Amino acid sequence: MLRLASAAAVALSLVASVPAQAADAQLQAAVAGAQRSDAHKARDGARHPVETLTFWGLKPKQTVIEISPGSGYWTEILAPYAKATGGTYVATAADLANPSISEAAKAGRAAFEAKYADAAKYGTIKYVGFGPTSGPLGAPGSADMVITARNIHNWATQPALLEKVMKDFHAVLKPGGVLAVEEHRADPKPEAPGLSSGYMSEATVIAAAEKAGFKLAAKSEVNANPKDTKDHPFGVWTLPPTKQSAARGQPANPSFDRAKYDAIGESDRMTLRFVKAG
Repeated sequence: MLRLASAAAVALSLVASVPAQAADAQLQAAVAGAQRSDAHKARDGARHPVETLTFWGLKPKQTVIEISPGSGYWTEILAPYAKATGGTYVATAADLANPSISEAAKAGRAAFEAKYADAAKYGTIKYVGFGPTSGPLGAPGSADMVITARNIHNWATQPALLEKVMKDFHAVLKPGGVLAVEEHRADPKPEAPGLSSGYMSEATVIAAAEKAGFKLAAKSEVNANPKDTKDHPFGVWTLPPTKQSAARGQPANPSFDRAKYDAIGESDRMTLRFVKAG
């Protein structure tokens, strides 16, 4: 038993002490570039783009798929980086092949594509449909990295959907490819029933990835926030950048006292690197 415990401790130590690669000049240039919006740059202190992407193992000439890129925080970095280094940036978007897709989702996809259509700034961005009934994210074994930032809590309330998307990620990655995860972290508190707070335990995320065939390679505290008490009235969405001030579906409450929550900043986040074995 002592030998087993010692071996486990050594393994955890190795995971925790994996050194970050030196950030390359093209990545630093992409982060500092004029193509980035002021709103996105303002979040760099909470999201640590150079350190996070370096930890995940971003390299020149890679094919990187970003899942649900939202407003394009990572798009404004990853697309120019791919252009400069001979790589390929793929963004998932509303699945136009889904007959149940809403007009709002179609419009959202069109607006995102238009926003990042300037090839001089962003190169040629590729798009692939993503959703509950979507097909493969690409040819099997064609991607070097899949990035999902603060999405897993949206899928985890539907176990079949979470299992599907994790399998899709595993299928599209090359052997040795990386699943890069950033997610709101519940620990050391327990998860709220139905993940209603938006926070997840590391154990839940790791189990979902391992079920799909991934192996946890390393953890990073680069996006940790010890000020986050994780007990906010509207869950993680009380904090920046969402700054929710009323129950979902209700208009914003102008008298809600935001000072305490703005002082916390963005959520405490796990940052994980998984690898597809093979």
